[in-house]
Parts: sequence; structure tokens; C-alpha cells
Amino acid sequence: MSKTLAVNAGSSSLKFQLLEMPAEKVIAKGQVERIGLDEGIFTLKFNGEKTEFTKEFPDHRAAIEEMLRQFSEKEVVTDLSEITGVGHRVVAGGEWFNKSVVVDDEVLEKIHRLAAYAPLHNPANAAGIETFRELLPDALSVAVFDTAFHQTMPRENYLYSLPYEYYTKYGARKYGAHGTSHRYVAERTAEILDKPLEDLKLITLHLGAGASITAIKDGKSFDTSMGFTPLAGVTMATRSGDVDPSLIYYIQEREGLSNEEMLYILNNKSGLLGISTLSSDMRDLEDVQETNEHAKLALDIFIDRVARYIGQYIVELGGVDAITFTAGIGENAYEDRQLIIDRLNFMGIKLDEEANKVRGQERIISAADSTAAVLAVPTNEELEIARDVEMLKKNNGR
Repeated sequence: MSKTLAVNAGSSSLKFQLLEMPAEKVIAKGQVERIGLDEGIFTLKFNGEKTEFTKEFPDHRAAIEEMLRQFSEKEVVTDLSEITGVGHRVVAGGEWFNKSVVVDDEVLEKIHRLAAYAPLHNPANAAGIETFRELLPDALSVAVFDTAFHQTMPRENYLYSLPYEYYTKYGARKYGAHGTSHRYVAERTAEILDKPLEDLKLITLHLGAGASITAIKDGKSFDTSMGFTPLAGVTMATRSGDVDPSLIYYIQEREGLSNEEMLYILNNKSGLLGISTLSSDMRDLEDVQETNEHAKLALDIFIDRVARYIGQYIVELGGVDAITFTAGIGENAYEDRQLIIDRLNFMGIKLDEEANKVRGQERIISAADSTAAVLAVPTNEELEIARDVEMLKKNNGR
């Protein structure tokens, strides 16, 4: 049995999961938060116990070194050489990568060059890859791209109605995100329904702090809500989702904002937080929605935007066989699932109210007479990453 490490490096965080493969058994998992700040937080769950402490982590290298030190001290592994593969989540792969790849110097250089498409994420992803290649030189290093799953979208779905030269010169197009999650959830949905994925018309809803919706046809991504960056699409925790570009220019002029300041507002001060003026957390808003009209309005707008995308994608797909909820809100907020699907009742898509009252559980939640299946499926991006590492190990004779 080999051990594979799945890594998700954010701008100031590092999430990790060590799995025994091909048994797909989770050995240990954890995260490092507040990297680059005065007081970082390290968390490790192993063997039924949780280790947590604070310490300064000046950069991702320091976080990775601490993780590997804890692996040795807690005897998660007897020797670091047991880790034979490391899979890295990389947010932006552009048009260069339509699948997961073994990392070499050329791949790493392209990840750096794609930082303009994901400035908060790709540099951190690259830093993690570089450190692991140095500290675990014998482990196969694999890049798993968020955008790869969406490279199957037809041109009419990924191109913007801009001068075509902006696409050819600058790669101005829709790339999407959360592809690894959408891929896992689609595959799992087909398994639960006991039908070939290629025969299903699916809509997968990755609803968390970041939220995206994907239409899946013939087993492939057909359209998705996020755009050139993860800012587009539905209303999110702090991200605006779709906005008329002219309005952005209008506000910039009157507020005297720079491009960087405007982008910061759209990414960090908008969405549920911006509308509610209270919180970016759905749970906080639900607690006060009866007495706080802004909280209620933020929730109503979120439900509305998600339902609109579902309706749009049903038209694009020419019908739908299943709708699957995943990620933090999608897996746990059963009241919101009910409100979203209620908007589709006129199509005959209905929930079983009792079956729907679950949090974090995998289950079919649609009514027996619903015209489409509705499911709640917890996502598992780390497992999908580990599976890609194992596939590439075999392809490379490991």
C-alpha cells in the first residue's frame, strides 16, 4: 500500500490529507491557517486524536516543514519515504491543462505564468509544489487543476461577446473553478443512481463561501457559472457574482477607487456580506433573518441567483436527470436546499421534506414522483486528487 498526500495551498493556508492508496483510506488530515501572519494555527487529526497549536508560519515552506515534522513525531509515517506521491490542487490551468499532469520544470513555469488568472492562489500553489519537490524528492509530484474539468465546454459557452482578438491575445474566456469537486460529485451521483455518467444530464451545485454551478452533459462539463476568474456567477459569501461592468466603472468614478480597490470590494466586501451589512456566513444570517431585513434580503438574493442558474442550465441541457448539492452550504443547509428546489416545483422537481432534513450526509432527497432526482453528496476533492496521483503513478511505472 502506498501513501499519497493531497495538498490544497491557499494564499494564507495549507490543507492536507494523507491517504492509503489504492484502499482510499484516510490516515491523517489537517490544515495550517494564518500563514504569513503573527500567529498561525496548526491542526492535525490522526488516530482519533486532534493536535492543535499556534505558531508563527512566515511562509508556506515553514508550514510544510511543520506538517512533515508532525508526521514523524506522531508516527503518522515511520519514514517520509513512505509518501510516494503528492497531489497539488492548482486553481488556474488555463488552456494549457485539460487534465492532471506530473509536475516538471516546464509545468511549474506555466503555473507561475498563469498567476494572472488566479493571483491569490496560483503563486501559493506553486510555492507548495516547489517545497514538496525539494523536501520529498522521490515522491511523484502531480498538479490537479480546478479548471481542467471545464476544458470540455463548447466555444459558445466559454467565449465572451468581446472582440475575438482578446481571446487569441490574452486568453479572455470563461475557465470556471471547483472542477475537481464537480467531477467527484458527478461521478458519485451516477454511482448512487446506478446509471452511466455519460447517459445523465446533471447540474452540480458547489455552494460554499465560494459557489459555482455546473451543467454536465455526456459526462463532461458543458457550462459553468464562474468565469475568467472565480468572481463571476452566483452571489457568494463575499464575492459579488455577476455584475454589469458599466456599474463597476460608474461606482469607481464616483468613489474615486483604483482598479485594485474596486476588485477588492467585489471579491471581499460584496456578496452576502455586502448586502446584509452583517456577515458573510449563511448561518449568521439565518439566525437573524426574521428581525433583520438586510439578512433576509441577502438570503433571498442568494436563493434567487442559484435558482436562475439551474433554470438556465436545464434549458442548455435540454432537460435534467439529477441536481446534486455539495460543499458547506449545499451539504448542510437543508432549509436553503428546500427554498431552491421549491422554485422548480412548477417543473415537477420536488423534495421529500423529511429525506432532505440531513446535514453532511449522502442521500437522495427528492420526492418519489419528482421529475428529476435531487441529491446531497459531500464533496471529496482530496480523494479525487489522490486518485489522479495513483493513475499517474501507474502511467509512470511507479
